Amino acid sequence: MSVNDPFARLPEAASFTVTSATVADGSAWAPEQHSSGVPGGKDVSPHLTWTGAPEGTKSYAVTVYDPDAPTGSGFWHWAVADIPATVTDLPEGAGDATGSGLPEGAFQLPNDARVACYLGAAPPAGHGPHRYFVVVHALDVASIGVPQDATPAFLGFTMSGHILGRAVLTATAETPA
Repeated sequence: MSVNDPFARLPEAASFTVTSATVADGSAWAPEQHSSGVPGGKDVSPHLTWTGAPEGTKSYAVTVYDPDAPTGSGFWHWAVADIPATVTDLPEGAGDATGSGLPEGAFQLPNDARVACYLGAAPPAGHGPHRYFVVVHALDVASIGVPQDATPAFLGFTMSGHILGRAVLTATAETPA
């Protein structure tokens, strides 16, 4: 079985750095970043900070995607568009239902559960470890121009010709059988 690489067929992009006070790259999510449908889960979006975006960056988008979900298409947990280029961090919890921690002008798109907020990890029991790709996309436009009710997949399609750089942090989660 090959590992599902969500970037395999995307255009090449410069790399820059994203870090988090919430989770280290390659580590498991804390209970707070799990779905409220999982014991201890609270649907709290992670803290993110990024540096080294390419010159010419005019805005950012942030996505959280699980390619290991048993859907045939993965599962989008969070998508934020139109983050101004002057912003280089999001506080933990910015992805609540009100988007209270998002900068002015930024907005959350509905995730795969069709709610516009961060939806925490909830891999099926016994399905094995899941990877959660937390990605900051540096874009060459100030506004990506997608409707606020667009899907994260449509955001990704629209961004594909505008990505200058990509910063990736991978978290994991597993629910025992």
